[in-house]
Parts: sequence; C-alpha cells; structure tokens
Amino acid sequence: MNKWFQKASALLAGMICITMMGGCASAQKAPENVSQPASEADGQAETDADKAELVQPEEGQQAEDGASGLGEFSVQDITGKEYTNEMFRDYKLTMVNVFTTWCTPCINEIPDLEKLHIQMADKGVNVVGIVLDAVGEKGERDEEAIEKAKLLAERTGASYPFLIPDAGGMNGRLYGIQAVPETFFVDKDGRILGETYTGSNVLEEWKKIVEAQLDSLEGEQQ
Repeated sequence: MNKWFQKASALLAGMICITMMGGCASAQKAPENVSQPASEADGQAETDADKAELVQPEEGQQAEDGASGLGEFSVQDITGKEYTNEMFRDYKLTMVNVFTTWCTPCINEIPDLEKLHIQMADKGVNVVGIVLDAVGEKGERDEEAIEKAKLLAERTGASYPFLIPDAGGMNGRLYGIQAVPETFFVDKDGRILGETYTGSNVLEEWKKIVEAQLDSLEGEQQ
C-alpha cells in the first residue's frame, strides 16, 4: 500500500467503517425538515474484499421504466463549478458513483473509475462522483470533507466531477443509502436505469456492466 492510501486510511480515525464486498457502512440521513423515503437497499454485501468478482445489484433496486429519476437540481462541484440536471444531456449514459472521503474502498476505486471515464467516452458514457459526506445532517456544507475530496481528486487523477449534494438529495435519491460506494446509472434525461450496485469494483467488471447497460438502452430505442 503506498503512502497516499496509508494517509487516506488514517482519515478513518474516529469513524466506523464496516468493510464488506469493497464497501463501507454509511450513516447518511436526510437533512432536518426533509422527508426521507424508505431505503431501497439493505446495504449488505458478501465479505471478501480481496476478490474482484462482480458486485451484485441489491434486490428490489431495479427502477421502473420512467418512474424514477434525479429530477431537476442545481449543485456545485468541489471546485465551485455549477452543474444542473442538464449535464446528462450530452451523454447516452452516466455512471453516478456515490462515495465518502472516509471510505477506503471508495478511494481505491477512483483510479479505475477515471480509466472508465476516459476509455468509454467515445461510446457516450460519462462518470460523475457525488461526495456524500460533503454535507451534514442539516444540509450544511462540510468544508473539511470538501477539502479531502479535492485532495482525493488530485492524488487519484480523477478528471470527472465530484459533486456536492443539493438540499433535496437529488430528488431524495441520496437519502437512505446504507453503504458506500453506491453506483447507479442514468440516461440523458436523468432517468435512473437498471440496477443499483453496492460496493466497489474493478475496471474490467465495471466495463462489462456499462456495456450491458448500453446494449439495453439500444434495445429500448429499436
């Protein structure tokens, strides 16, 4: 393990991280005065962090066609750049990776997500990160977490955006997450597609998942 990841692991001090199939337990809650939808995921995954086998989608995570989406939103990334739901328009498919700065499997996965971002760009695929701990339980910005996320982007070479959640948790989608990283896919309209995946993964397995999702999209359009 290199010095960077040793430092990243030190960020876990004072926090409880449950290592599962490349994932950590998350204590994210909806901000006060915001109703929280029932959790769709039980946050459970098999314990074997050394295996690179495909992360299985959680039961009951498949979104109904056209029934689930991120809605309209306006957020900033960790550098202060503004983004809205229009960001999806230029891509066939966007991978949304929800992570925290204190989750070691999340951190370890970022370099592979950056490779995916580069290698799949010509197929109309984008990658977006959401820094779940960049806001507190009352919806306030956590500047310490944002600074850690900036350091993560620098050290891992991530060029895709790391977004700070909005007050509505992107149409409530970010509330009730039981484990990170959590990854799902949206189309150009921000409609959530297919399955939600709990746990980290390696590049080749993510590419298989993305290719399958692209094939499914093409099938819908025929």
